[in-house]
Amino acid sequence: MSDLDDIKVFLAVAKERSFVAAARQLSMTASSVTRSVGALEQRLGVQLFLRTTRQVSLTSAGAVYAARIEPLIKAFEEATEQVRAEEGHLAGLIRLNGPLSLGQRILPDVISGFLVENPAISVSLSLTDRFIDIVSDSFDLAIRISEQPRDKSTIWRKVRPIRRVLVASPGYLAENGIPKTPDDLNEAACIAYDEEALSETWELTFAGKTRKVHAGRKLAGNNGEFTARLAETGNGVALLPMFIVEKSLADGLLVQILPDWQPPELWLTLYYPPYEKLPMRVAKFSDFFENFVTAVRPL
Repeated sequence: MSDLDDIKVFLAVAKERSFVAAARQLSMTASSVTRSVGALEQRLGVQLFLRTTRQVSLTSAGAVYAARIEPLIKAFEEATEQVRAEEGHLAGLIRLNGPLSLGQRILPDVISGFLVENPAISVSLSLTDRFIDIVSDSFDLAIRISEQPRDKSTIWRKVRPIRRVLVASPGYLAENGIPKTPDDLNEAACIAYDEEALSETWELTFAGKTRKVHAGRKLAGNNGEFTARLAETGNGVALLPMFIVEKSLADGLLVQILPDWQPPELWLTLYYPPYEKLPMRVAKFSDFFENFVTAVRPL
C-alpha cells in the first residue's frame, strides 16, 4: 500500500473505532487493515491507536494526526475528483441506501444505466425501509419515500411526489362490498404499512372533508411488497405507492378503491450527509436518478 492508502485506512479506523468495521467499509480484510495501520505507525514512529480486546481508541498523537490530516485528504480527494470530472472521467465508490421495494423494482435499471455512462464508478447498495443515520452509517446518499425530513443536520432534495392508492383484492370486495366512503372501511381489515410494522393512521381528504382510518389492528408489515401480497390474497385493504401495485392492478389481482379520497402527499427524496459541496460522483448520480424517475421511468 502507498502512504496515502495507509492514511485513508487509518482515518477509517479512527472514524469507526474498529478495525473490523473499517475493513468492512473499505472491503478489506481485518488483517490487511491492521497491517496498513501498523506500517503507518512504523513510518511515523508513533502509536496511533490504543488497542484492547473491547475497543480501539486514538492515542493523543493519533487524535492530533487525524485532526490535521483528514481535511488534507478530503481536499486531495475533491481536487482529484474535480479534475477527473472536468476530463469526463469520474471514479470512486458511491455508498447508496434505498427502500426495499424501490430497490427491487427501479434501482437495478438506474444503477445499470449509470454505470454504462460512468464505468470507473462503483456502487454499493444497501436496502432497508427504516430511516438510517446517514452520517454514522457512512452512506454517500440515501433515497427515501417520506414526508418532509425532520432531521435538520442532513441535506435533502425533493425529486418527485409519490402517488399512493387504496387497494383490495376482487375477492375481498366481492365478500365485503365496495366502500363508497372511508366510513365504510372495516378498520380491522385495514393493513398497516409502517417501518416498525406497527399501526398507522390514514388521513384521507376529498372535497374539503377529512376522514381518519386506523390501520394495523390485525395486520401490519414493514415492507410494501409484503403488504401488497397480503392485500392480493384477500386479507384486507392497503394504502400503497402506485409503483408497487401498478402491475397487480393491471393484472386484476388488486382493485383501486375510493380513488377520490387522497392521503397526504409523500415525496421521493434524496438525503445527503452535511456536505459543504456534493462530491461530483454523487451529484452526477443524483441527476441521473432524478432524470430516470421523472422522464425514463416515471413513478
